[in-house]
Amino acid sequence: MAAPGFWDDPAAAQRTIKRANALREEVESWGEFAHRIQDATELAHMEDESLREELEKEVDSIERELEKRSFTAMLSGSYDREDALLAIHAGAGGTDSQDWAEMLERMYLRWAERRGFETEIIDLTEGEEAGIKSVTIAVDGKYAFGYLRSEKGVHRLVRLSPFDAAHRRHTSFALVEVLPQIAMDDPEVEIDPNDLKIDVFKSSGAGGQNVQKNSTAIRITHIPSGLVVSCQNERSQLQNKENAMRVLRARLLEIKQAEKDEEIAVLRGEYTKAEWGSQIRSYVLHPYQMVKDHRSDYERGNTQAVLDGDLDDFMEAYLKQIN
Repeated sequence: MAAPGFWDDPAAAQRTIKRANALREEVESWGEFAHRIQDATELAHMEDESLREELEKEVDSIERELEKRSFTAMLSGSYDREDALLAIHAGAGGTDSQDWAEMLERMYLRWAERRGFETEIIDLTEGEEAGIKSVTIAVDGKYAFGYLRSEKGVHRLVRLSPFDAAHRRHTSFALVEVLPQIAMDDPEVEIDPNDLKIDVFKSSGAGGQNVQKNSTAIRITHIPSGLVVSCQNERSQLQNKENAMRVLRARLLEIKQAEKDEEIAVLRGEYTKAEWGSQIRSYVLHPYQMVKDHRSDYERGNTQAVLDGDLDDFMEAYLKQIN
């Protein structure tokens, strides 16, 4: 940062400063933790019975902190520290799948709230009868992408359908996509304005005051890749355009990373069909209660807790498997 010419490229300088601050924070955090362990060790060597209760509490606290740090240490991917874009799409199953997509939206919003992350719904398409067809959520918080990348794939629900007059058991599917949010000036993705086709249209909705009378919704088509991104949640056309560009850049980055690894079919959500046989996790509410991850084989019987956002154990089991 002290080198001559550092500020010649302000965007690059800001990226360097951001990275340096993150590294400094990380190093200082580990240094403080090391001091806590050293202090506790010195107290233990004193063999003073009057300090036993205080020392036991500190040891318990250190063990919990160590477990948390061990989990975070598994988040070492290029974009794991970044904010995330979470997209949920209803799959096979009709109205039930749209209701299931809305249940997943609630689950992830609850999870983000538990972690103190900020969330913003940047695009939402409601279902005809109930639920949602799709939703895109911006999740802002340290390691948001690192945590959420374990959720990418098809999620399967088995339950007695509330939309079936005979109350029969139905199976529904929804597709979850997770993308890293990247800064608009990130050099990894360059977008030529001439490659974009931008359409403006009126927002759709359930009716009433929420429906925009003016054309504020935005649809952006990236001609070279064929990617189409829309956003209609904000009342401002400019805000919708900015949010659509955020999603487009994230999708283009995903394609670029996938091409490097020659794994486009695996990494791009569009190439995964939301139907039988492709699910990463099953949520069974009838005839028994269980949530099972088919990659790690981790399962839990308390389905309500999971649907209320208690997902960390599933994320940790998956990350341990791939690391």
